[in-house]
Amino acid sequence: MSLLSAVTSLANPSRFAAFAERLTPWLIGATAVVFAVALYLALVVAPADYQQGETVRIMFIHVPSAWLAMFAYTLMAIASLGVLIWRHPIADVSAKAAAPLGAAFTFLALATGSLWGKPMWGTWWVWDARLTSFLILFIMYLGLMALRAAIEEPSRAAKACAILTLVGSVNIPIIKFSVDWWNTLHQPASVIRAGKPTMDPSILWPLLIAAVAFTLLFTTLHLVGMRTELLRRRVRTLRLTAAASAPTALAPEPAA
Repeated sequence: MSLLSAVTSLANPSRFAAFAERLTPWLIGATAVVFAVALYLALVVAPADYQQGETVRIMFIHVPSAWLAMFAYTLMAIASLGVLIWRHPIADVSAKAAAPLGAAFTFLALATGSLWGKPMWGTWWVWDARLTSFLILFIMYLGLMALRAAIEEPSRAAKACAILTLVGSVNIPIIKFSVDWWNTLHQPASVIRAGKPTMDPSILWPLLIAAVAFTLLFTTLHLVGMRTELLRRRVRTLRLTAAASAPTALAPEPAA
């Protein structure tokens, strides 16, 4: 079987669920190993910053969380196109499983940003472009989850969430380039930018390893969430089929 046919075969929900079940233990092991390495590099090897001191270590949680908050929404936007154009069930399952993960990483980025901002900026929060657009992203995640929970019929919920996700995706480039478009309190990009990163390698490499660890964690949780959602939908289908095939109650005979 070629690689392309192997990948396309995963579009079948049953095959994808079986693939996710086999892959999950390996991902859990890889996540644990890379997280252990990342913690050692972040807490032992990486030096304290000459300006930020030990608070620079918050960055090893804050930055990967912020990256994954935007990545999760981008993944949901791509999946939403799959829902609206091809109406594929795996696309909606992926979008649904990614929403709570994206919300969690967005909250983690906002919380750790506030913890870092108080000693560095002298305030927990400021309504600048980057922070405000990130708060909007968190609200979008909560809104999408609430919208899906409010619509009982799965296909209508999938379509409504896909449309709202695509509308909200305009916020992603605003978040990314807000520090370039507006002169705000938030510092400009120091890793993903034109030219080479401005960060010292002694901080940069532990940060990149931490980003890999967080990405593996997201991938593991996303696969588990997708498999759980596929099983939940299969159970729902079986219950509906059983209810439809059950004999209907006999209507009472009219009185003579």
